[in-house]
Amino acid sequence: MESTVASKLDALLKLQSIDSQLDEIRRVRGDLPEEVQDLEDEIEGYEVRVRKFDDEIAALNDSIAQRKQAIKDAEGLIRKYEDQQQNVRNNREYDAITKEVELQKLEIQIAEKKIKEAHYHIEQKNNDIEGTKHRLEERRKDLENKKNELNQIVSESEEEENKLETERQEASTNIEDRLLSAYSRIRKNVRNGLAVVTVKRDACGGCFNTVPPQRQADIAAQKKVIVCEHCGRILAGVEQRIY
Repeated sequence: MESTVASKLDALLKLQSIDSQLDEIRRVRGDLPEEVQDLEDEIEGYEVRVRKFDDEIAALNDSIAQRKQAIKDAEGLIRKYEDQQQNVRNNREYDAITKEVELQKLEIQIAEKKIKEAHYHIEQKNNDIEGTKHRLEERRKDLENKKNELNQIVSESEEEENKLETERQEASTNIEDRLLSAYSRIRKNVRNGLAVVTVKRDACGGCFNTVPPQRQADIAAQKKVIVCEHCGRILAGVEQRIY
C-alpha cells in the first residue's frame, strides 16, 4: 500500500512537472491567442453587419420597385378615370370620378415620398457599409500580423511542446481517473497552475503556509494522499533541508 501511494504521488509530481513546462511555453505566447480570437470574433461581427446592410438595401430596392409600379398603376387609373369623365351623365358621377383621380394622385405623392426616403436610407446604409468595410480591412490586417507573430512563436517551441504533450499522455495513464480529476480541478482553481507541490522549509510549496512537523512526517511517509489544509494542493513529499 505504501509503495502504491508513493508511486501515485511520483506520477502526479511528474505530471505536474510536465504541465509546468507546458505552462511556461504557453506563457511566452502571452495574450496573443486571445487577441487572435478576439480579432476573429470582431471580423465575423463586421461581416455579419455588412451582410445585414446588404439585405436591408436589397429590401429597400424591392420597395422602390414596388412603389414605382404602384405609381404606374395609379397613372393608368388616372388616365382611365379622365376618359370616363368625358362620358359622365351627371355631376354626381363627375364628382365621384374626380375624387378617385385625386385619391390616385395622393397615392402617387405618397409613393414618391417613400421612394425618396428609401433612396436616403440606401445612401446612409452605403456609407455605413463603406465605414464598416474600412474597419474590417484594418482588422484583417491586424489579424494577419497577430497570426504571423503567434505562428512564429508556436513554431519555435512546437517540437518541444509536442514532445511534452506525448509525455503528458503517457504520465496520465499511470494515474487513476479519480486522482487525475482532482488534480485537474485543483490546477484550475490555483493561480500558478501548481496542483502538486512538496513541503519546502517547513511550508507548503504552493501557498507557503507552515506545515506542522507531525503532518510533515505523515507526508514524508507517503501512506496516503494528503492535501494542504490552507490551499488544497496535493502535498507529494518533503524536501530535506541541507545544512
